[in-house]
Order: sequence, then C-alpha cells, then structure tokens
Amino acid sequence: MKFGEKKQSDVMSFLLQIRAWEYRQFPVIHRIRNPSRPEKARQLGYKSKQGYVIYRVRVRRGNRKRPVPKGIIFGKPTNQGINELKFKRNKRSIAEERIGKICGNLRVLNSYWINQDSTYKFFEVILVDPMHKTIRRDFRINWICSGNFKHRELKGLTSAGKKGRGLRRKGHRANKLRPSKKATWRKNNVIKLRRFR
Repeated sequence: MKFGEKKQSDVMSFLLQIRAWEYRQFPVIHRIRNPSRPEKARQLGYKSKQGYVIYRVRVRRGNRKRPVPKGIIFGKPTNQGINELKFKRNKRSIAEERIGKICGNLRVLNSYWINQDSTYKFFEVILVDPMHKTIRRDFRINWICSGNFKHRELKGLTSAGKKGRGLRRKGHRANKLRPSKKATWRKNNVIKLRRFR
C-alpha cells in the first residue's frame, strides 16, 4: 500500500490537516503548477507537458437547502421539505462544473479528491487545451479536441458525471439507466403510431 493511501495513520492525518488549512487560504478556484497526487493524476490521464492544466477547487459540504423565502413553499405537503434535500450529483461533479464554466476554452478531462475538512471538500481537476498543437498532434488525447466534447462535464460524460447517472452498474441492475433515464422514459411513454404517419 502506498504511503498516501494510509489516510488514517497519524502522519498522514496530520499532513492532511495542515494541507486543509493551507488550501483554505487560497481562492475557491485557483490554478496550481503541479498535482498534489501525481500518481493519481497520471492514472486519470494527466501528462506533465504543454496543454495540460491543473486547477484546485473547493466545494462546500452538506445538503442543498431549498432556496425559498422564509421557508415557505406554496404547494402540497409532500413538497414542503427545506433542509433534508440532497443534490442528485456528487461534489466532485459540482467541482468539475464550476471550473468548466470559468475555463470555457479548456476541456475537463477528469478530477480526483485531495482533501476535506468539516466544511469543505477539495478536488483537483485536470483540464486540456484543445487548441494546443501538442494536444492536437497526440493521438492518445486528440479525441477531446472534437466539438462533441465541449463541456463534457455538463453532459455527464466525465467519470464523476457517469457515476451520478448510475452508469457504473451493468446488466439487469441498470435496465432503465441506458442511454439515460430520460431517454428510457421517453421510449416507454411516447406513443408511436407509425402506421398512421
């Protein structure tokens, strides 16, 4: 087991505590020169060459409170909830979305967890410049230069996005998840009268 994986050891928990304090001093989204977890970044496609960028993002932990004035919902009792509502997607997906909106000219490749405390979770997001010659000439990564992959983090095409869509499951446990829940619903509920068209 690698040293970095023993998060509950005395040394590692102390290091993470110190780093969490350091990360809190930075802006919510900021660029960094090198990844904090190089082995993890390389697993997810990062290369230490031109065209690759790393950003660190901070996301507040906890549920999503419903944004209504004075907690008043003018509707049925089943929709009265304010505090115990959970956002559908995970925090890593939210981090990717936020950096994707700021760096619109870059493509989100992947992301990974680096730290957390009682208030925040910290992630590092790997971005790629699709206009850079180094990227466009590399056949291993130039698929991301296609227009189909603009804002892939908003379409649920990154690893965190696919997890939120339930696509880690296969077979009979994922009958209604592919290609998406919406597409499955449409297929089952829209009446197709082909004979009369």
